[in-house]
Amino acid sequence: MEDLNEHKGMTDDEMIQQTFEGLLNDYLASNHRKRVEIITKAFNFANQAHRGVKRLSGEPYIMHPLAVAKIVCNEIGLGSTSICAALLHDVVEDTDYTTEDIENLFGAKIAQIVDGLTKISGGIFGDHASAQAENFKKLLLTMSSDIRVILIKIADRLHNMRTLASQAPNKQYKIAGETLYLYAPLAYRLGLNKIKSELEDLSFKYEHPEEYNAIKKKLEATASERDKVFQEFTAPIRQALDKMGLKYRIMARVKTVYSIWSKMQLKHVPFEEVFDILAVRIIFEPKSKEEELNDCFDIYVSISKIYKAHPDRIRDWVSHPKSNGYQALHVTLMANNGQWIELQIRSERMNDIAEQGFAAHWKYKEGTIGEDEGELEKWLNTIKEILDDPQPDAIDFLDTIKLNLFAQEIFVFTPKGEIKTLPQNSTALDFAFSLHTEIGCHCIGAKVNHKLVPLSHKLQSGDQVEVLTSRSQRVQSEWLSIAATAKARNKIASILRKETKALQAQGVKILNDLLKSENMHADEALIGKLAQLHNKTPEVFLTEIGSKKLVLGENDLYELRGKQNSGWKKYLKIPFIKGDKGDKQDKNSKPQPDSQQEKEKINTKQIIKLDEEAIQSKYKMADCCHPIPGDDVLGYIDDNRNVIIHKRQCPVAMKLKSSYGRRILATQWDTHRKLSFIVTLHIEGVDCLGLVNDVTQIISRQFNVNIHKLSIETNEGIFHGDIQLYAYDVQDVQTIINGLKKIKNIKNIIRE
Repeated sequence: MEDLNEHKGMTDDEMIQQTFEGLLNDYLASNHRKRVEIITKAFNFANQAHRGVKRLSGEPYIMHPLAVAKIVCNEIGLGSTSICAALLHDVVEDTDYTTEDIENLFGAKIAQIVDGLTKISGGIFGDHASAQAENFKKLLLTMSSDIRVILIKIADRLHNMRTLASQAPNKQYKIAGETLYLYAPLAYRLGLNKIKSELEDLSFKYEHPEEYNAIKKKLEATASERDKVFQEFTAPIRQALDKMGLKYRIMARVKTVYSIWSKMQLKHVPFEEVFDILAVRIIFEPKSKEEELNDCFDIYVSISKIYKAHPDRIRDWVSHPKSNGYQALHVTLMANNGQWIELQIRSERMNDIAEQGFAAHWKYKEGTIGEDEGELEKWLNTIKEILDDPQPDAIDFLDTIKLNLFAQEIFVFTPKGEIKTLPQNSTALDFAFSLHTEIGCHCIGAKVNHKLVPLSHKLQSGDQVEVLTSRSQRVQSEWLSIAATAKARNKIASILRKETKALQAQGVKILNDLLKSENMHADEALIGKLAQLHNKTPEVFLTEIGSKKLVLGENDLYELRGKQNSGWKKYLKIPFIKGDKGDKQDKNSKPQPDSQQEKEKINTKQIIKLDEEAIQSKYKMADCCHPIPGDDVLGYIDDNRNVIIHKRQCPVAMKLKSSYGRRILATQWDTHRKLSFIVTLHIEGVDCLGLVNDVTQIISRQFNVNIHKLSIETNEGIFHGDIQLYAYDVQDVQTIINGLKKIKNIKNIIRE
């Protein structure tokens, strides 16, 4: 984090010069070539280009490129080319200089990276959507030729998150949402685990400040207790490692605030019931390069003589590294106090890769960045496949990226024993398409571990898969709901689109053949009219004509003639409605204002207050997450200029923040317990006599709350049910949950 007091009492020029000298010193202390001259040239150029411009925080703008360059140098471990690109990354976007100017002064490579980091103005998603998806696509395109583009962009995003306090609340939600949805997973996928954790924590801090501070305080309050456990747990381990004659260090790794909160949400437990907050990490110097992997297992064998290992929680990322290059041996051990503690065993090289991702690979390789990086190359090829068939919608595109690039991996085997890496939740159909498009297109099923399974069967790590095909099999539209990987979904969608276009072309031909003798032609207006007669869209209508699912009759022709006319007449073209492709609006005519919608402009920079009158008249509560007073919320302006209120952690809101950030409103509750909201509680536990009576007694009599609906089912002594009730706010709901938890046989309560 930046120390804002570091430059107190200095002039702007003194502060800038001191920061640059610090960057140079950090660079000179690294293992990179000492290209001080070009870095100094880039700094002087950027400093002059941004002179006089201030950030929202009040500091000179050049402090931002300097901070990004320091992250690139110190936290990602890149060299002079990347440092120069980081210093220059906003010059083309924010000043009158062009990419050509950068190329003339600093060469083609630095210019290419700077161009990849320069935002696109406008974009294919229109004015209403954020240009985020379009800019993200440009980043990925440039990244496929030089990975440094995305690494510098992550550094840029990290510094923006560290200084997010100076932004307006609606901007904070937008930037934090994008970061959590795209950039934190991307940092993880590139092996930048430390940066990924900081991005998650900072996003969480701005989206849920109260919960962030509450967990942080609990972590601070329990720190001394964890330290005692750590010292007692590691004492015998140190003795064992000393006997082995290894040079090592042991560190405590404490779960981040965001990951603790995520665990609480996933498991529906309080802070006190998250038991894996502490983990232990051993980082060692191998006896030799050849013995590095053996040393990992020798350490594990030695420690397993001290503590009992959990047989189902051993993760061998040493023999089979993750696709982001991560290597380590993870084991979970039973401490003397009865607590399970995860132990991570890494060499210094493995630790560098875990901290700095692919950038660290270059420290241990001879050659250049362009060298084949194995798994990285496979990943970049996946990006190229996605970009070859771009989705027409912003959210679809971002979802495709999330679906494939950021998923956890599984490892499956071909019948001949070849390992294939797939995203988690991949199906037999995904596996077929991963082998070859032709195999996927003709897949009818598979044998998993020699057992016949359908296309929708979800694969697990270690499965051996044999694909069964038939030449008569064709791609089905239902496959889109079966496939989980971007590659399979894109190929299926592409094939279906081609088939649909072919059927539509055939439909047009059939129509023209039918109308030819009557001196008529199947133009857009005529097709639209016929489609309307059959209550179909023109696209569906033509597809069904082409596939012969729909056959035109005399009634259709009668309609086209016009009932008042006798004999055939050429059908007059009907203009499409305003805004359609066939609109022939007069170029000189002015568009009419859209009544109140055009007159009422919603200011996205102000914080809207959700009082009772506003809730009833202006705003709508989202059906996907059912927010109530007390929830952290935001507003979203939809296409009809309605303001929809979502919980900030709602998955739908996460996508909206990433793709339509300019429509996000900062929102606060300002209700006074006049309106009640329907809330659904899901309860689970052990069935017993009188349970329903106990539940209704607490809700209705003890808390005087109306129950809207109650349904409970039992199966083999276990019950689960849903209670819909009226509550004023989150505090009411929590009070009711605390009361219900006192019923002995209720084991779990979740607000849905």
